[in-house]
Amino acid sequence: MQAILRTLVRKRSCAGQTPIFAVVLLAIGLLVPARAELPSYEIEQGVALADAQNPEIIIARKKVEGAHGGLIEARSGYLPSVISSGFADKRQTQTDTRLRQEDYSASVRALENVYTGGAVSNQVGIAELMIEKQRCELEEVRNRVAMDVRVGFYDVLLNRAKVRVRENSVRALEEELKTQEERLRAGIVGTLNVGRAQVALANEQPELANAKTQLTNSYLRLGELFGIDFRSNPDQPRFEVAGQLQYAALHPDLNECLGRADANRAEIKARQIDVEIEDRQYLVDRSELRPHVQVFSGYEVYNERDPLVGQEFNHGYLVGVNATWHLFDGFATKGRMQATHSRREAAVAALEAARRGVASEVRSAFLDIQQGETVLETTTKSVQTADESLEITKTNLAAGLGTQLDILQAAVCTMLRWRGSPARVAVLPTRSTSPPTD
Repeated sequence: MQAILRTLVRKRSCAGQTPIFAVVLLAIGLLVPARAELPSYEIEQGVALADAQNPEIIIARKKVEGAHGGLIEARSGYLPSVISSGFADKRQTQTDTRLRQEDYSASVRALENVYTGGAVSNQVGIAELMIEKQRCELEEVRNRVAMDVRVGFYDVLLNRAKVRVRENSVRALEEELKTQEERLRAGIVGTLNVGRAQVALANEQPELANAKTQLTNSYLRLGELFGIDFRSNPDQPRFEVAGQLQYAALHPDLNECLGRADANRAEIKARQIDVEIEDRQYLVDRSELRPHVQVFSGYEVYNERDPLVGQEFNHGYLVGVNATWHLFDGFATKGRMQATHSRREAAVAALEAARRGVASEVRSAFLDIQQGETVLETTTKSVQTADESLEITKTNLAAGLGTQLDILQAAVCTMLRWRGSPARVAVLPTRSTSPPTD
């Protein structure tokens, strides 16, 4: 594009005219790369982006909003309700009768609950508990997504390091193959050395392709957590990841973390709320065995069919009391109470299972930390030894004393460097799964 713009500017300049349009096009061409520059996120920025755009978090927030609607519905039992009703018909009779053929009625009434056996108050309590439960589930989803984003960041950094290692390895093997070919032409080595170098290069090139594929997949997984649509051009990254694989030693107390997890983990709170909801639902079911009382007031318009009783058109205010009491409902209430009692027992069992699961996760995280620290320590020592071997190999190669064994040692050193990165990553994700200690 820049070459075309330079050609247009040259032609317009030769004609003695000011290339205004070319300057404008050139400015647009310079702005396009700036706009196309990919955003770069650090780990905390990535967590914030996922918190705002992740579909699971958005769904959990909508569930909280829906729970607020349920609270409004439950509170309606405390407020009066206004209803209107009416009918009109005309009868045809086969015999003579003094009753009028037309019959109609219309009324508007306001009703207020006076006593519901505790149904309304417990329904409001259930709605409030549902809001709290949805908030706990939202917190659980946010914590899980934040952990997945952190692990995804480490995965991208790890796979990026793998690609660099594989590229350096391929580059070194290509140079070694070139050196062996030059030595073969000079008659210093035989074809066996060249064949070994070719085989080593051929074995390393698929590893490089595999590392690039893993890097692309890690970008896709992280983009999915960010809520980014990869359906168009999935092979093109939409963002970059900034940061390095670093590890700071962390030695929390296991018992303290177990206590904090049991008290603060959102999934445990949600299961506790499930038990409370079933307790209140039992009271709602039991309220059907008690009388329900309503008062009402309204205005009614109606006609009187019998002329001897009164005039045809009548209207006026009315006030009254409605009372209902189910003396026998076919054991429907008993069945609902039995079902609620069973659900409560299931909720208690789910609570205990959640507590055991959280405790197991915390203990597993501690074991992962210990294992990761051990692997990191031993790998670091191996890398130091491999660095010394690599320096010796470089010195021998510079002096023309390198052999195939020296090249093998250099490859081993490279692989040890590669293994050092997974050791650091093996420790890092466990930090996000463990409860804080401060």
